[in-house]
Amino acid sequence: MELSPTMLALLGLLLAAWTAAAAWMMILGAGRARKAEGSRKAARRMARMIDEAPAIPLIVRTDGRIEGSDRLAGWLGLPSLPRYLSELDGGAGVGLSASQLSELTELVKRAQKTAAPFQMALTVPGSERSLAMKGVLADPQVSPGGAALVWIFDFSESESELTKLREDAARARGDFAALVGLIEAAPLPMWFRGPDAQLRLVNQAYVAAVGAANSEAAVAEQLELVERVDGLTAAQVAKQAGDQGLPIERIVTTTIGGERRSLRVSDLPLGKEGVAGYAVDIEEMEELAREFRAFRDAQRSMLDQLSIGVAQFDGKRKIAFANQPFRRIFKLNSGVVAQGLAFEQFLSGARDTGRTPEVRDFPAWRSEHAGWFASGESKEEAWPLSDGTHLRIVGQPMPDGGLVLIAEDRTEQLALSATRDTLLRTRTATFDSLFEALAVFAPDGHLQLWNRSFAGTWGLDPEMLDAHPSAEELLVAIGPNLAVPKQAEGIGEIIRAATLDRREKGGRVTLADGRTLEFAGIPLPDGNGLLTVLDVTANEQAEAALRERAVALEEADAVKTRFLANMSYEFRTPLTSIGGFAELLQAGVAGDLGEQGREYVQAILDSVARLTEQVENVLDLSQSEAGLLPLTKQDIDLFTFATDIVRAREQAVTDAGLSLDLRGSKASGRVFADARQLGRALGHLLDNAIAATPRGGKILVDLSKKDGVGRIVVSDYGRGMDQAELAQATGKLAPGGGSDEKRQGLGIPLARQLVEAHDGTLEIVSRRGAGTTATILLP
Repeated sequence: MELSPTMLALLGLLLAAWTAAAAWMMILGAGRARKAEGSRKAARRMARMIDEAPAIPLIVRTDGRIEGSDRLAGWLGLPSLPRYLSELDGGAGVGLSASQLSELTELVKRAQKTAAPFQMALTVPGSERSLAMKGVLADPQVSPGGAALVWIFDFSESESELTKLREDAARARGDFAALVGLIEAAPLPMWFRGPDAQLRLVNQAYVAAVGAANSEAAVAEQLELVERVDGLTAAQVAKQAGDQGLPIERIVTTTIGGERRSLRVSDLPLGKEGVAGYAVDIEEMEELAREFRAFRDAQRSMLDQLSIGVAQFDGKRKIAFANQPFRRIFKLNSGVVAQGLAFEQFLSGARDTGRTPEVRDFPAWRSEHAGWFASGESKEEAWPLSDGTHLRIVGQPMPDGGLVLIAEDRTEQLALSATRDTLLRTRTATFDSLFEALAVFAPDGHLQLWNRSFAGTWGLDPEMLDAHPSAEELLVAIGPNLAVPKQAEGIGEIIRAATLDRREKGGRVTLADGRTLEFAGIPLPDGNGLLTVLDVTANEQAEAALRERAVALEEADAVKTRFLANMSYEFRTPLTSIGGFAELLQAGVAGDLGEQGREYVQAILDSVARLTEQVENVLDLSQSEAGLLPLTKQDIDLFTFATDIVRAREQAVTDAGLSLDLRGSKASGRVFADARQLGRALGHLLDNAIAATPRGGKILVDLSKKDGVGRIVVSDYGRGMDQAELAQATGKLAPGGGSDEKRQGLGIPLARQLVEAHDGTLEIVSRRGAGTTATILLP
């Protein structure tokens, strides 16, 4: 069938309309799809926000069914959220407890019926999670039919914080109560002032210090503990502390219990609340400080008296004290303590003055010694200096971080030690070189020291002595070498007497080989005993020989005595006879003699007189030497005695052409002597002076007495003698010839013997060409 154009046009329009409608529907569907997708995204976002929210919603329907997030199941400790409210009690320690669930059910039912909101807080059993529940009647748009909406919050952290705050508050209340009790019972005065600086609270120590009846009375009367200082009261000082907002501490003196006490008072501002204060009694501390200062001054004064140098460095490593020996050793001036010289500077200065040892790396050496401050133990070093000084340095760290440095000059000690070593070596060498055998025994009897002769003298093995045997062991070894072995006990007694009894004792033993040993024990100052042994065998032999000679000399002396007695008779008798016959001839008994005969007789008489005098001299000299000279002493006036002797030789002085000067008086005193023998001694001296003085010379005789000693001086100005002639003239030998035979005869020796027989002395001084002076001194 063919369609008309109109129909085709209508059909085209219809198709176009249909296409447009389809297109519109597609556009509209796409828009709705986009809206639906946006709604789904918003729903998912909302659901995610609810899941992340700190609160979880729970819908409870009227039939008990519940709707909620599985996160709530985790809070309740359930594996999944149940369908009904009654199933929140999971049992076996999970979910809510029966009482919690019953309470929640009642509150939900009341909210569903009355629309009354409720709040509930609970702790999930078996965990520390705390939940807060807030319930209301759900909006019909949320859940129609009277359902309840319960918001559940996890406030575990808040609950813990609240619990902690409650505990802290309770603890703070307890601490405050304890603090109040502590302040009240404190032994030191404490108080509190208000913003107006008036007392509001005081403790019992304050009450006792001010002498109040109780704390209320002390506050009411405003009794101040501290007196006015510098015109300011204690309240004014506290006001200043409060205004400045700074604590004020001061040391004041006040009267407590009738005694003046030193207090350290502190005022502490407490903001707008007021000012607190307390006072610490430091009287004992001040007393200790005064005692410490006195002790320190005494200690430093004592250290100044020591010969050892001592210096103190404080915790800042600065010198606080140095005594005089320390300053002298290190050449420091007296101002180093006031300057506070540092330890490193001290070492540097000591190096500059040559008071430290020479080291290669001085900075490292100085740093090492600065470490002594931190050392836990004392340090000791020896410092040899370039000038030969040896110092002993000791560093002692102190508890306060300081250091005490001790310096001892050991130069002299080391020199003494070297001298001691030399003396010990000298002693050993001396011991070994002595002829005597020596041994030193300790107080316990052991042999300590011996010389090389000791072993040979006693016949001992030298190796035995190297073991330092005891005295008993030594005596056992000596016994067999003695002629009488039992005498070894006597040697032991002498050793014990020297070491224990501190007595000197000796003895003598004979050895088996015939030798004789003389020994002695001598106590030494160090407590030891010295045994000295000497081989006196040769002395014994010499002593025997001397005894024999002594017997022979005694016999010879007896013969000499008899000879002198006989000679006195034998010499004098012939001379007397010759003189008598010559005098008879001179008197003419045998008839008259001629001139020549008379000269012969006179010559005979002169010779007899001279020979008689010489015989007398020889006999007197022999008797004097033999000690047989007879003396008849009497009290003699010295001046009269000397005058008689001089006048007897007046003719001889005149014939020789000499002059004689006698000086003296009755003040010359008296002597007790034999006038004949002393006259002969003085006569011999005058005869020698007359013979030795040339013609025209002068002889001086001077008499005096001083300090009870009589003095006779005979001096001439003759030829004099030299030393050899003087020795020959005053000796006992026969003259050896010479020009002055008279001076060298028996006169001077006999005069000496006669003077010495009177316990006097004869002194002769002579010089060739200057004369001779003879001086007799008589007691």
